[in-house]
Amino acid sequence: MAIEMSYVLMTPYTVMKSRTGGIIARLLSRTDLELVGARIITFDNELCFLYAEMLKKTIGPRDPQSAQLMAEYVLDNFSPHDGKSERAVFLLFKGEDACAKLSTVVGSLTPQNNKKAVVGETIRDTYADFVLDKTDGTIKYFEPAVFTPPCMDETLLKMFADYMKKTGNLADNVVGANPDDERTLVIIKPDNWRHPSTKPGAIIDMISRTGLRIVGCKLYQMSVAEALEFYGPVKDALRRKLAPIIGGKAKDTLEMEFRVPLQSGAVEKLTELVGHIYADDQFSQIIEFMSGRRPENCPQEELDAKGRVKCLVLIYEGPNAIAKIRDVLGPTDPTKAPGGTVRRDFGSNVMVNTAHASDAPESVVREMKVVKIDKNDISEVIYDHLKQ
Repeated sequence: MAIEMSYVLMTPYTVMKSRTGGIIARLLSRTDLELVGARIITFDNELCFLYAEMLKKTIGPRDPQSAQLMAEYVLDNFSPHDGKSERAVFLLFKGEDACAKLSTVVGSLTPQNNKKAVVGETIRDTYADFVLDKTDGTIKYFEPAVFTPPCMDETLLKMFADYMKKTGNLADNVVGANPDDERTLVIIKPDNWRHPSTKPGAIIDMISRTGLRIVGCKLYQMSVAEALEFYGPVKDALRRKLAPIIGGKAKDTLEMEFRVPLQSGAVEKLTELVGHIYADDQFSQIIEFMSGRRPENCPQEELDAKGRVKCLVLIYEGPNAIAKIRDVLGPTDPTKAPGGTVRRDFGSNVMVNTAHASDAPESVVREMKVVKIDKNDISEVIYDHLKQ
């Protein structure tokens, strides 16, 4: 089978109702497709019109009634309202027979009054609504939850790529936003992406309990250079925290092994000789965990190369965003985190603790700059695929 690229587009209503995590969990765990891009997208009126016309073109020949219904939905629900933008989530997948596999997981639109047809197996079974009037069969309510093409038209992918290339990665002035809202950065770390899993979606679902809005996201492979800059402040902290402990343990071990007391200044010397080496090794492990390479094993000319492991960067917005996110994540050490927090449920240790969250407004600014949150290469991923 040929390698295809396809997408799932979550509707503004789905995003507003914080159903993003549950849908991502199903898509990642029930297909063998690779997630190769993620983006918050806000439609302008022109894109709404173009997408509506494309739906008529791609679905119309097979099912003109559904095509018309979906086109009208896009025009009514994706367009800006009262000067504010609606948020949609665009997920890009790649793999064999991608369109058919995504369509199977998404499911069809089934009238809810046909109870026997709804079993909760597909995304639309769970999250979509299609209610007909029992007397005359007219549609009373329609919510598709997500869109995905039954077959791929390259012009459809290119339309989204062109639009996302010319618009910013962060959604500003969205429905529900207030001038005093705070933003924060979250990284769903590489340990959640090693194999197909519900974990990334489950983490997003747990964060949704904060009531914050996702206003930015991108799939990200952190380079060694970016990891060194991002975690730079941690290096000195590890030396201050770990080196004296290791120096003390080294002194105790030597005294026990050789049965001779060491001089009073031995701890300081051992801290310098052994403790700093240990702390620096711990720092290198963090860099390797986030980028896929230890910095000392990475040639200078490859420091800026795309990392070997992936993560998902999310920007949340709302009142007290920083504190709310850190509260639901729990302490850095998962063994000390309360039950029901992200790190307690999914973390393993201080380094493999499933997610990062900014700890202060100045950290948000610094970290967003390091990960280049304003940039998202999803358009280039689509262009490269279309060239092939």
